[in-house]
Amino acid sequence: MVATGKNQLKGDNFMEKILSIAKRIFAVFLASGLSVIGAGAIIGIDTIKAVILAGTLGVVTVVEQLSRSYLVDGKLTSTEINDAFQDVDGKTSARKGK
Repeated sequence: MVATGKNQLKGDNFMEKILSIAKRIFAVFLASGLSVIGAGAIIGIDTIKAVILAGTLGVVTVVEQLSRSYLVDGKLTSTEINDAFQDVDGKTSARKGK
């Protein structure tokens, strides 16, 4: 295992990357979905539909970024993976001083 750093995932092997990406995609879904609960109610959209729509849009954004990075050279580096997740949520980057 490699020590976790700013541009590294927990491990460098394929399964560790897949597991890390899956967990982070789930977190993106929750963060994106939960942020619209109040907004959906205000404009008259069913809460569950609003959460699912927002969560799915967040996940699609990350998957698109990962796909584009993979297309370049057929590999996903830890930096490319981290960049894809940082780009999806400006709030997280702002909290970390970026």
